[in-house]
Amino acid sequence: MLSRLKSRSVLLTGTDAESKREAVRAYFHRTMDTYEKLFEVLTDDQAFYERPEPLRHPLIFYFGHPATFYINKLVTAKATTRIDPTLEGMFAIGVDEMSWDDLNDDHYDWPSVERVREYRRKVRERVDQLISELDWTPPVRWEDHPTWSIFMGIEHERIHLETSSVLIRQLDLEWVRPHDDWPICDAAAATPAEAPVNELLEVAGGTVVQGKSHDAPLYGWDNEYGHLSTRVDAFKAGRMQVSNAEFLAFVEAGGYETPEWWTEEGRRWLDFRGAAHPIFWVPRGGSQGDSWGYRAMTCEIDMPWDWPVDVNYLEAKAFCNWLSEITGKSIRLPTEPEYERLRQVAGVPDEPEWGERAPGNINLEYWASACPVDRFKQGDFHDVIGNVWQWTETPIDAFEGFEPHPIYDDFSVPTFDNRHNLIKGGSWISTGNEATRDARYAFRRHFFQHAGFRYVEGEPVRPPASREESYYETDAQLAQYCDFHYGRSYFGVANFPRALAEYALRQMEGRHHGAALDIGCATGRATFELAPHFESVTGLDFSARFVQIAQAMLDDGQIAYALPTEGELTEDRAASLAALGLEPRDNIDFWQQDACNMKPHFSGYDLVLAGNLIDRLYDPGKFLDDIARRINAGGLLVLASPYTWLEEVTPRERWLGGYVENGRPVSTLDTLIKRLEPNFELVGEPADIPFVIRDTARRFQHTVSQVTVWARKG
Repeated sequence: MLSRLKSRSVLLTGTDAESKREAVRAYFHRTMDTYEKLFEVLTDDQAFYERPEPLRHPLIFYFGHPATFYINKLVTAKATTRIDPTLEGMFAIGVDEMSWDDLNDDHYDWPSVERVREYRRKVRERVDQLISELDWTPPVRWEDHPTWSIFMGIEHERIHLETSSVLIRQLDLEWVRPHDDWPICDAAAATPAEAPVNELLEVAGGTVVQGKSHDAPLYGWDNEYGHLSTRVDAFKAGRMQVSNAEFLAFVEAGGYETPEWWTEEGRRWLDFRGAAHPIFWVPRGGSQGDSWGYRAMTCEIDMPWDWPVDVNYLEAKAFCNWLSEITGKSIRLPTEPEYERLRQVAGVPDEPEWGERAPGNINLEYWASACPVDRFKQGDFHDVIGNVWQWTETPIDAFEGFEPHPIYDDFSVPTFDNRHNLIKGGSWISTGNEATRDARYAFRRHFFQHAGFRYVEGEPVRPPASREESYYETDAQLAQYCDFHYGRSYFGVANFPRALAEYALRQMEGRHHGAALDIGCATGRATFELAPHFESVTGLDFSARFVQIAQAMLDDGQIAYALPTEGELTEDRAASLAALGLEPRDNIDFWQQDACNMKPHFSGYDLVLAGNLIDRLYDPGKFLDDIARRINAGGLLVLASPYTWLEEVTPRERWLGGYVENGRPVSTLDTLIKRLEPNFELVGEPADIPFVIRDTARRFQHTVSQVTVWARKG
């Protein structure tokens, strides 16, 4: 039963290293056990290869992805080595509709379920061993990368426990079966008339302070840290989450056939999806009374009219617009601060203070389904936390003081795009960090989660800014790279990405110009420079934040950024492809990728350009050994590097040069010749290309990169 799956979050604080070690070990194994138990509801292995949601991978990806995440992050933290590089590349990326997601099944030869099970077993052993070896002296902190990475992996797997259950819930019933460990609530109203009637209750105004410090006792994702103080005016909120019965009135009023109640984005989604009712409602020959079934995770049941309705943001928004029209009131979804104020007023404690049982249908402490919306009372309201997530009007963004974690810099930043709205409060299967007060999760507005909504009455809120607005970067490091790629030249030194691309193009004279790869493309300037000369160009970078900027330039043709000048002062700059004599082209693709573990389909190139890359890799030798099979015979590999070897970037034993061995100095060029000679021929003599990076208005870095050109042997 669910008691076998229940567990509470492990505190980062404490006094004893050994007790903390064993608490983390137990939490880790319970997490992997619960995740594997979820997939036991599938009828057979073929179900793993079904794709219930066209915007997501088949389930085999999600079975393997959390396990590879542990290893990929621990490798980045320099705490372990790879177990299966093929799986760790295949399952690394592809869980949201980001521009660098690869949802093309033609690029994947999915492994057998048994192979993935065996891989998960090996990961379990490896992480358990690391838990035994690492120092767990409390407190565990953000900057302790190996131990923090294990917490990160655990909480990441708990996120996918929920998202995978949503996908399983969308599978055809032939692929799933009821399971004793995943029981559904057996209490439900028989007719809509028997469901409780919602009402609006007063919520007093007050100040809401969000954001936590890095000495907080519970693990947090990057977007939870920082500070935001908001004065919330008084408003009214629904006593309960919107039930299936309450939503039925919208459906019967022609809600899905009345465009006026939908946003423009909602109308596009309606056209695309052809929706006529909530996704988990099952028509049984009509649209009246008891003619609806309801899809729970593992079975179909009679419609539970007093359970919360499961909808995406677009449906919830349309319902609010309809209700506003028929009541004459200003009905809408709550903002994030309004939700937080409601939680304050309701007096809902955070997880460590829950006591014996959770105060709501959350953390797998009651059922593997929703339950009646009036079952759990919290203050004057019901289900302030738990049952289903609650959509808000607020697109996710960073608090003041935000910084991405260096081990996982793309957890939040790609979602700061006004396309991902926050959901609050958790669902019946929200565990770990998801079930804590400070959790901040966001999804595309057309995505489904175990999510519904609670409406409020209050003043209208400003809609999210249009995505058509130019990309604006405020992070100092990213702004520096925006300027390095697209900004002014300094001290007469030519723009480096452009100079490097032009140098590579000169070397390509007389050779085939089919496909080019810009690996370590950063914000993408060299990719754009190469594009007019090749049939296709691909830009890859390890950092999702860099890829996001490059993609914004491709989408919009322009970016803006705040360049540091002095202390806290900045100067606004803007750049456009048009001003640089370039243009967005449909032969360009940008992807996030690990240069030391690229997916197999990144191959068949006539040119591979690696600018200032090799001395920024955790395993440059592996990159060199792998790159030959990705280049066509006669194609070129162009390497540029200042050979700045740093132990904090590349382990000392993996440096390609810059050290003394057996009494003689070893240069990087010596090692390049030795490593590349079996598959490449050095073309000409090495060349030097200088570059200048601006730190502030009066501080610059002047560096010289050595460029070597290698022709792939036939």
